Amino acid sequence: EEVKQMKKRLEETGKKGSGWVVLDPACNILENKKHFRENKAQLSKADSILVLACGNGVQAVSESIDKIVYPGVNTLFLGDIIRFGQFEERCQLCGECLLDKTGGICPISRCSKSLLNGPCGGSENGKCEIDPDIDCAWQLIIDRLSKQEQIDRLKEIIPAKDWSTSRDGGPRKLNIREPHHKKVATSKEKKTERDELYALQV
Repeated sequence: EEVKQMKKRLEETGKKGSGWVVLDPACNILENKKHFRENKAQLSKADSILVLACGNGVQAVSESIDKIVYPGVNTLFLGDIIRFGQFEERCQLCGECLLDKTGGICPISRCSKSLLNGPCGGSENGKCEIDPDIDCAWQLIIDRLSKQEQIDRLKEIIPAKDWSTSRDGGPRKLNIREPHHKKVATSKEKKTERDELYALQV
């Protein structure tokens, strides 16, 4: 529906659209290429493509077709739809998931301080001390685990976070055909590997 509305709005400003397609999802390059082949006639008339998807979807479309691609939205975060027009961040794609230990509530993205072993002590009435409009993530975790009779899970001390699997350090790659225990190498680790190779070559 949003795509149709955007097409109509653009046409009202004098811009002519040759067609539209809904990609589900937009981040599947192989499926994108298939859709684009099926809609080749319409796409051949287009000078550019407007993509109403997250930044990853825009890049996938750009890689799938030799056309100028414009992002139609500004991606803020990976989140959930709470109700129409209301979204909340739920995941930071950190590469080290703790949801099995915290009742399915992420302390990395939902705690303002990203604390791993309980609340900071500054929350009041279940609200965050940094922003009273935000629920204290650890209060939510405690309530959820109590309801599930899993509160003993909090006895486990979670070690310091390994941020090497997070977004910092450049784009990450994952090959599911590799052994599942093989960690995604960060750019820092790759540099170390190169340094070691150079040392061997000397």
